[in-house]
Amino acid sequence: MSGGLFGSMGISASGMSADRLRMDVVAENLANADTTRGANGQPYQRKEVILQEAPGGSTFADTLAGAQAPGTQSVGGGVEVTGIVADPSPPRRVYDPGHPDADAQGYVTLPNVNPVTEMVDLITSSRGYEANVQAMNAAKQMFTRTLDILH
Repeated sequence: MSGGLFGSMGISASGMSADRLRMDVVAENLANADTTRGANGQPYQRKEVILQEAPGGSTFADTLAGAQAPGTQSVGGGVEVTGIVADPSPPRRVYDPGHPDADAQGYVTLPNVNPVTEMVDLITSSRGYEANVQAMNAAKQMFTRTLDILH
């Protein structure tokens, strides 16, 4: 990703895209929190989004060294989604003998979705998205003011 103003907008855009996907996955997890039998006959399994630094980025040490050296500029490459994976934690078992999916002992196997964890993830993603919107707006304002000065 190129440095400077457009690079910062690209980084913000990649963060917004990643956070939007995280919110979509959290919504899917919450919607299926009580799904005891999916297409495969098993309870729904919680999903997680895996993120990593996009290629072309620099490490924190590189960025710090670039900021300290006059005349050099280092901009990270943003973030990218490497995959959506199933959470390997075990499903919950709840005693409910009247449930149609209860086993012989009266236990129902429920998805490994914890609504509190999902809400924390949703708030985190939402705030990350908002921060990236603010960063993009700040970059846009700087670009506009630069054009005004040059004009």
